[in-house]
Amino acid sequence: MRLIACLLGLGLLLAGCDRQKPDGPQGGGAPSDWAGPRLGQGESAGRLDRSHAGAPAPASAFENPEGGPATLADFRGKPLLVNLWATWCAPCIAEMPTLDALAAREDTLQVLVVSQDLEGQAKVDAFFAERKFSTLQPYIDPNMELMTALGVDTLPTTILYDSEGKEVWRMTGIEDWQGARAAELIAEASPAA
Repeated sequence: MRLIACLLGLGLLLAGCDRQKPDGPQGGGAPSDWAGPRLGQGESAGRLDRSHAGAPAPASAFENPEGGPATLADFRGKPLLVNLWATWCAPCIAEMPTLDALAAREDTLQVLVVSQDLEGQAKVDAFFAERKFSTLQPYIDPNMELMTALGVDTLPTTILYDSEGKEVWRMTGIEDWQGARAAELIAEASPAA
């Protein structure tokens, strides 16, 4: 019985964070020096969902790094990978370096990470400053409007949109965004795919 409980706990840790059960008051958070579970190169624990394919990106507003309004429509013209995450979500923290590396490497794909932290820009800015990401920018959705509009209840969730703003697929849970599976999935948003 103990083995089953351990395996279930590990599965939840790797799969994602349920937004309705954050760790501590308003997320509390993992220790700042903890990088989360380690995935081997090319591994993933994410669940791929194509049931929303073709759906247009929602018009929900969120905040850009300067505190101004932004929407997903602002990013049309190139494929867009949108990652919904939070500073209190251990799997989110673990995959952020691979998203940053993907954003730095890709010139035909935009990578947008949108924090679902309710504590606002200061919390997310501190997280970014501590981790020194080279390419990612700290967008926030303090009212969780994107999560609501997209019907998302687990973090991290990453959604790929084509250049016209139509959903290609979504990934619930952690993914190695530098791995072979991720490269194949991202290629699906290109016009030749």
